[in-house]
Amino acid sequence: MKIKDGYLLKEVAGSHIVVPVGDLNFEGLINLNETGALLWGKIEKGCTREELVSALVAEYEVDEAIASKDVDAFIEILKKENLINE
Repeated sequence: MKIKDGYLLKEVAGSHIVVPVGDLNFEGLINLNETGALLWGKIEKGCTREELVSALVAEYEVDEAIASKDVDAFIEILKKENLINE
């Protein structure tokens, strides 16, 4: 999966903000926490769900089941907002 073209992750005053660029039918900003920013960065480059789970386990030393649940929730939000290509 990969983030659709036209969205950039920026760090502004310690916050992680996704902003639309170009001719997109999207208004507003998306504010991500540290975990969301980590996952967004991986998805920007293109990755699998399993790679996202592994990244969370490695970065935060969290149980794989919890990481899996968090990744699924994040992916569902991105799908709902039409932000990713699968």
